[in-house]
Amino acid sequence: MKTWSLHIIILITWFSVPVMLFAQYAPPAGQSGTTAIFKDSSAIIGWAAECSIDRGFVNLSDTTVIYNGSNKTNYGSNLYVSGPADEFVVSLGDRGSAVIGFDIPIVNGPGPDFAVFENSFGDSFLELAFVEASSDGLNFVRFPAVSLTQESQQIGTFDTIDATKINNLAGKYRHGYGTPFDLDDISYSSQIDLNHVTFIKVVDAGGCLLAPFATFDSQGHKINDPWPTPFDTGGFDLDAVGVIHNQTESIADDNRATAIAIFPNPVFDRVTIDSRVIEKGILKISNPSGNIIMEKIFSGKTIIDLSSFPTGVFLATFTLNDGACITKKIIKY
Repeated sequence: MKTWSLHIIILITWFSVPVMLFAQYAPPAGQSGTTAIFKDSSAIIGWAAECSIDRGFVNLSDTTVIYNGSNKTNYGSNLYVSGPADEFVVSLGDRGSAVIGFDIPIVNGPGPDFAVFENSFGDSFLELAFVEASSDGLNFVRFPAVSLTQESQQIGTFDTIDATKINNLAGKYRHGYGTPFDLDDISYSSQIDLNHVTFIKVVDAGGCLLAPFATFDSQGHKINDPWPTPFDTGGFDLDAVGVIHNQTESIADDNRATAIAIFPNPVFDRVTIDSRVIEKGILKISNPSGNIIMEKIFSGKTIIDLSSFPTGVFLATFTLNDGACITKKIIKY
């Protein structure tokens, strides 16, 4: 009788343990069941075209902390976010944010629609960020993030996080692997057109457990990630945003400018011209003085070596078969 009673008590205790202790989301990149998207995946059909940054503090809990002459992060450039994921990132700092724009609007397709890339050097040192989407650049809708990491002890500056406790927060995966986001997750909102998403916002999650600096996920849990990170590289390090579904197939003939993408831009050596128009054309690259320094035929994806070009801004003029001209800038660093 006593044994039976003991079993009942154990069962009651077991089922009363908070569900969050057992919840598990996708594991790190390379493991069975992961949702990580590799930067060279054929699923990615495009990349961000532009980015603006609102830098956060190196230590939000003490804004007098200075690193490299500033109390805000200053590592990297907003220009690094355009084009494919690589080793170039921009650090957002505590609660800093980035608004990323696209030449062609993202649409809601089957499965994930875009992926955000960070530069974590491993599968467990994770710096997290909220992700939001907008159709007009004014109204942003946040993806319902979940963080089931314990809230009893602050994760230290170089401590680790279990990726299986994280969902819909950018930074879940290591460098070279993007965290996917599905627009279906924000289909509840009337403030966004899921078939015309023109901007993505990435907001550093902070990660501090202390009030008033704590941030919360969609279920009311505190976000807990490495804190503090009082460096010029503090906070979320944004690498790139890859597009999985966009309006490519519905580009009108009179809007072909959006059908030509240049990445990475800025570029150090080789640049890819991705033409989504069917016909071939002629590409002429000229310097600021208007002198043509390169001319070649382009069609589909064309890779051009600009390593011999000096640092500066160049104009790329695309002449299509029907005589139409499209001009875009290329920044060489």
